[in-house]
Amino acid sequence: MDQVKFTQMKDGDKEDYDFLTAHETEYTKGTADRLLKALVDLDESLSGYQITRLGHSVQSATRAWRDGADDDWVVSALLHDIGDIYAPYNHDEYAATILRPFVREQCTWVVEKHGDFQMVYYGHHVGGNPHKRDAYQGHPYFEDCAAFCERWDQASFDPNYDSKPIEFFTDMVRSVFARAPYDPKVIRSGERARLIGTRRDES
Repeated sequence: MDQVKFTQMKDGDKEDYDFLTAHETEYTKGTADRLLKALVDLDESLSGYQITRLGHSVQSATRAWRDGADDDWVVSALLHDIGDIYAPYNHDEYAATILRPFVREQCTWVVEKHGDFQMVYYGHHVGGNPHKRDAYQGHPYFEDCAAFCERWDQASFDPNYDSKPIEFFTDMVRSVFARAPYDPKVIRSGERARLIGTRRDES
């Protein structure tokens, strides 16, 4: 069987849907590699910074790794701007949606809100609200997002920084996206992990 028999979903039978389930499950195994390719494609996106969007991504992840952050944080830092090409007005939400099944809730929330938090650095220059993040005051992950932006995101536009190449992060990305999606032991709802020194080989 190479394809389903139906032209409307309501007409499919068990054979059709068993085939699709197996077919789609196999396809998901390539998610990590497709994301890594999409990161490389960021170099084709609009830029005006001193480094490319890919350069910013690997620099953010390198800073996280050098801070001793765990894989959830490092991969989140690497992919936090993955939506720049396809979702320029909500790139943070786009990235968070990709990460949500595979990393801690804490990391997903930080990635989803980082665009609002970054406004503190430049909002007043572009007619935006530099205090946009204040709406999240009191949230358990507020300080994590503020630290993510300060240490890893806003600081990572330096052409002289010694960033690791994207290949350095390949195994981390593959490991994270090989996890069972929405595993409660991975999502760890409501739990916090420090940004610094959480990697097992740093403890």
